[in-house]
Amino acid sequence: MIYADNAATTKMSQAAIDKMVSLMNDTYGNPSSLYRFGQKAKEALEEARETVASVIGAESREILFTSGGSEADNQAIRSAALLGKEKGKTHIVSTKFEHHAVLHTLAKLEKEGFTVTLLDVHEDGLVRPEEVEAAITDQTALVTIMYANNEIGTIQPISEIGRICRVKKVLFHTDAVQAIGHLPINVVEQNIDMLSASGHKFHGPKGTGFLYARKGIKLSNLIEGGAQERGKRAGTENVPAIASMAVALKEAANKMEKTSAYLTEKRNKLIDGLSKIEHSALNGDAEKRLPSNVNFCFEGIEGESLLLLLDEKGIAASSGSACTSGSLDPSHVLLAIGRVHDVAHGSLRLSLGEDVTDEDIDYMVKSVEEVVTYLRGFSPIWRDLQAGKKQFIL
Repeated sequence: MIYADNAATTKMSQAAIDKMVSLMNDTYGNPSSLYRFGQKAKEALEEARETVASVIGAESREILFTSGGSEADNQAIRSAALLGKEKGKTHIVSTKFEHHAVLHTLAKLEKEGFTVTLLDVHEDGLVRPEEVEAAITDQTALVTIMYANNEIGTIQPISEIGRICRVKKVLFHTDAVQAIGHLPINVVEQNIDMLSASGHKFHGPKGTGFLYARKGIKLSNLIEGGAQERGKRAGTENVPAIASMAVALKEAANKMEKTSAYLTEKRNKLIDGLSKIEHSALNGDAEKRLPSNVNFCFEGIEGESLLLLLDEKGIAASSGSACTSGSLDPSHVLLAIGRVHDVAHGSLRLSLGEDVTDEDIDYMVKSVEEVVTYLRGFSPIWRDLQAGKKQFIL
């Protein structure tokens, strides 16, 4: 079996598993308790906080542990919105191809009286910094733009956007769920005020994540209760999982350069192979993309059928975001970069892991070509295209 859906979730690293099991066995106290068992857990929690902070150039007190990226996105955006409202600023700038954790939060804020500007994304899957700058007004409370897209893998000009926001004195949040552990990040150098991350995207456990919030930013609570996480996130911390996440992140950061070079080579080989399939197209910029991400559209087929037949051939892939894979609607990301509905329906995302081989790449290219040819063989859309009743787009 070739697992090529690492953008959806990753296998836990052995180091992360070992850390989690060790703490579950030996460090099971409540970190809020004053006795020895509790304080041992507290030490493990704070060690994890320091580790996470060190990877992104933050201070440990700026790290708030959450259940994942979605919770962190919600808390960051709502906090910035409420801070802005206190100053009479109720405008937010984002993009049309954000993760739904961002888009749905923004939609809810619109119902509460906020104004949201969703910037267009260009065909290359990149946001233009000058368009971000033009969208900022004296009423803008927040700019929130993802670091790397979860479907097409394009890496956004975060440093430039952060600089613009700092000059304009507007808070800048980035959903870095797909980027962290795979791309170098320094929140100070890049002028990032808030950042969201999720453990299971870099070989940590599911149900873990964190929010970085620059010191001085007042966070609003999503969960009320106890005084955990400096009173900003109630509930007893899952210390074994949090410590496991920190180990996974440090491990990913330490081997990032080597992993990135290896995956980029395999990614480009896969892109070259799939590009030879007629009437196909890579989605997003070929270079400014995550080392592991390959996303294609194939004209004349349905992505769901493609996934099922690839699964029969032993390839686990996706047609877009895992959070919406049950939907029959075309990807909002592909529509945002200008793909028409008929083409967007025939999408395939292959996100590679460090264990992928050249033989795996060759097999994936061969299998995708075979399945695409097979599906086109009985597709009425494909017959109309070949007969000239419809015009090819790709």
